[in-house]
Amino acid sequence: MVYGLGAAVVILGALFKIMHWPFGNTMLIVGLVVEAIVFAISAFEPVDNELDWSKVYPELAQENPATKGKSNKPTVEDEQGLLSKKLDDMLKEAKIDSKLMESLGESIKNFEGAARNIQPTTDSMESQRKYSQELTLAATHMESLNNLYKVQVESASKQAEANQAVADNASRLKEQMESLTANLNSLNGVYGGMLSAMRPKA
Repeated sequence: MVYGLGAAVVILGALFKIMHWPFGNTMLIVGLVVEAIVFAISAFEPVDNELDWSKVYPELAQENPATKGKSNKPTVEDEQGLLSKKLDDMLKEAKIDSKLMESLGESIKNFEGAARNIQPTTDSMESQRKYSQELTLAATHMESLNNLYKVQVESASKQAEANQAVADNASRLKEQMESLTANLNSLNGVYGGMLSAMRPKA
């Protein structure tokens, strides 16, 4: 708590000084003085006692009761012998012997041979997958071509219908023009007769 409060005062003093706020110099001086007091207090803190881990892990004890009076430092041979003994005990408990290791080696070799035999099958399956993808793509293209052909046929049919309608309209227009011409001729005859009747006789 003391360290946190002291650091807070120092930070506030630095902030007042950087921002050129009023009493900036005073705040900075107060903060540095507080920090110095905090460090002075920390010099009188008691040193923590080191934990005796040998009580939890007896292997860390400097003296072994079985070898008390001998050298405290075990030799490399003793360490290797102890490790080898522990490894042997573990293997015996797990019922792992030379026959089991040989069987495991044979199984690994058989598995390697089976994996090599599987490789051609895997390549064949990959080829079939690619062939299937190409067939699917070709079918998609054929469907697109069929749709395009269908659209072209429908367009041609509509164009033929439109041409037939134009031809029918042209025939009707011709008939109407002929009728109009006949009517005009009749009107001309009538107007001609009227004009002749209206002329003064000599």
